[in-house]
Amino acid sequence: MKNTTLNALFSTRAGAGLSVIRILVGIIFMAHGAQKLFGLFGGYGLEGTGQWMESIGLAPGYLMALLSGSAEFFGGLALVVGLLARPAALALTVTLIVAIVSVHIGNGLFMSNNGYEFALALLAGTVAVMIEGAGRFSLDRLIAR
Repeated sequence: MKNTTLNALFSTRAGAGLSVIRILVGIIFMAHGAQKLFGLFGGYGLEGTGQWMESIGLAPGYLMALLSGSAEFFGGLALVVGLLARPAALALTVTLIVAIVSVHIGNGLFMSNNGYEFALALLAGTVAVMIEGAGRFSLDRLIAR
């Protein structure tokens, strides 16, 4: 690929290990996005998630549910297949930071009290993809060749 901007977007320095992490983190995000968007896996769908987001001060709640659910579902899908993984990881990183600051930080670190440890672990995965790229097993790598 000769276009340097596109090459920077699609290139990857990572090997197979980050591909495994990227795929597993992507699956987790897709499931959480499906909860918000479609009410799957015990989720509340857009209406219920929007009402909850409104109740914690993320207004307008429906729009925030749509944005976060879309970032999680479609960003997760992008991570799973490794297509435009860096932009997807950026969107997911922003989503995680908002979740940590607005929901979890006041509860401490541990998940037993709805803390931020799980979000922090996912954040490590998204930041790694932003830095290193999608990894060996990705569509981004095929495109960059």
